Amino acid sequence: MPYDAPPAPLTDSFGRAVTYLRVSVTDRCDLRCTYCMAEKMAFLPRKDLVSLEDLARLTDAFVDLGVRKVRVTGGEPLVRRNVLDLFRHLARRLDAGQVDEVTLTTNGTQLPRYAYDLAALGVRRVNVSLDSLSTDRYQKITRIGALDKVLAGLDAAQKAGLKVKLNALASRGPFEREVDDLIRFAHGRDMDLTLIEEMPMGKTGLDRAASFLPISELRRDLATRWTLLNSDHRTGGPAEYVDVAETGGRIGFITAMTCGFCSACNRVRLSCTGKLYTCMADEGSVDLREGPSGWTGDLHARIRAAVQNKPKGHRFLENGSCSATQRHMSALGG
Repeated sequence: MPYDAPPAPLTDSFGRAVTYLRVSVTDRCDLRCTYCMAEKMAFLPRKDLVSLEDLARLTDAFVDLGVRKVRVTGGEPLVRRNVLDLFRHLARRLDAGQVDEVTLTTNGTQLPRYAYDLAALGVRRVNVSLDSLSTDRYQKITRIGALDKVLAGLDAAQKAGLKVKLNALASRGPFEREVDDLIRFAHGRDMDLTLIEEMPMGKTGLDRAASFLPISELRRDLATRWTLLNSDHRTGGPAEYVDVAETGGRIGFITAMTCGFCSACNRVRLSCTGKLYTCMADEGSVDLREGPSGWTGDLHARIRAAVQNKPKGHRFLENGSCSATQRHMSALGG
């Protein structure tokens, strides 16, 4: 094989090619969303976090093996000190044509500070979590959040030229009465809106059995008020999109629980502690810091071996019951 020949595709035992890496840079967050974490969280000691330099090195290994899209997540990634250093590193990969896209998932509170820098470093799209336009309900969901900070973040992102997609968790109760307002708000500002099924990750104090709203039910309800047209739009993630005739905007649906996309999953996740998770619903992981060669030598081989063991589908729903992970959503990102 020629020295500069491209590596064999990074595939699992089911023939799925892994081309999308989600990198969590921290488990910390400046909010305490009820579906994501407990009110009094015990975060990782800072000494347990992998340095940004090592996260960059690990990301390079995945890019070497064929990953083309990198999404930076948290916790809230923008609370990590010097996080722009990682984006600067990824920008060089973008400039070299070795990565197609670098994106970010954020709660939006830090975007007034970082939006222009992110745009300058090649980030073109950001996903912002926004579950309510009600000041009171937003504060209740986030426990300590202020809606005006997120709205300022959206303004900053769009002024910087970033394409914004809003993410909202589908849930029974007030959300069902607010979802139409979220659609109007998002599409009125040229933002897509993605609605996501809640996943049972960690004990947060929320009664998930009472709040869970299947996307299929939500979609049927929306179709009684909106004209939903099937769309072939894709962003490389799991969302299935529709166009809304009345607004000209798009809605994405992520069936995280009812699992309409596992058979085509192209994603793996790297934690802020250097662990590789091939499925966010699986407790199992591979510590990429381990091994006789540390970060080098057999790193590619360990990544390939881990991806080969990627499960066929998630285990949130097994034997007709709901199976939760002990890990909170904030530990690895969505």
